[in-house]
Amino acid sequence: MNKEINIIYEDDYIVCVSKPNDVVVHHAYHSRNVADEESLLQLLSKIYDYKLYPIHRLDRRTSGIILLAKQTEYVAKFQELFNNSLIEKVYYGIVRGYAPDNKVIDSPVKGRDANAYKEAETNLELIDKITLNIPVKPYDTSRYSLVKLTPKTGRLHQLRIHMNKISHPLIGDCKYGDKNHNTMFISNFNTNNLFLHAYSLNFIHPYTKEELNLVASFNNNWKLLFEKFKWNVD
Repeated sequence: MNKEINIIYEDDYIVCVSKPNDVVVHHAYHSRNVADEESLLQLLSKIYDYKLYPIHRLDRRTSGIILLAKQTEYVAKFQELFNNSLIEKVYYGIVRGYAPDNKVIDSPVKGRDANAYKEAETNLELIDKITLNIPVKPYDTSRYSLVKLTPKTGRLHQLRIHMNKISHPLIGDCKYGDKNHNTMFISNFNTNNLFLHAYSLNFIHPYTKEELNLVASFNNNWKLLFEKFKWNVD
């Protein structure tokens, strides 16, 4: 499948791009999938004639904004911003059910060391909701919400776990989600991607001291649902 990479911003230090759904940032060592799919770094190598270095990560199935450094020595200063909560990250998600208007979710999340739980915090804001006359067992109708998610920490699968924790799992989440609702979206809207999108990053550039507010536009699957559901994100 041809994956188009949208370049959002570039300067002497970083490149900011929008990662498509179902693209891994880079292949793990000895990855079995190297021959079958191109990573984000491999796709970017067709655009840039030098190596780029990811500053943070996104799950394979999450779409949206990601920063990469042009030199290895630039990575640390940007990672400090993430580690010290000096970057505001905004995500959007489509979840099962009517989500609360506002909620702080602070359930601990397992880190990469699966035996250790770490503090995690996500702020949720309800943007819109809808009831569809499409039955999903055991109900005759189905309910969904568009939510804005602002994570204060960056744990592995944090947003996906937190949404499941409050019984509003993300649509298209095969691991933490609801199979019946995921199947409904495939059948009725011909889309099986995870509806979690890294929308924006706001921070002070550690080298230029410029304030940057970088935004990754929604892809066509999102735009299709926004049109059908009459949802709007300002």
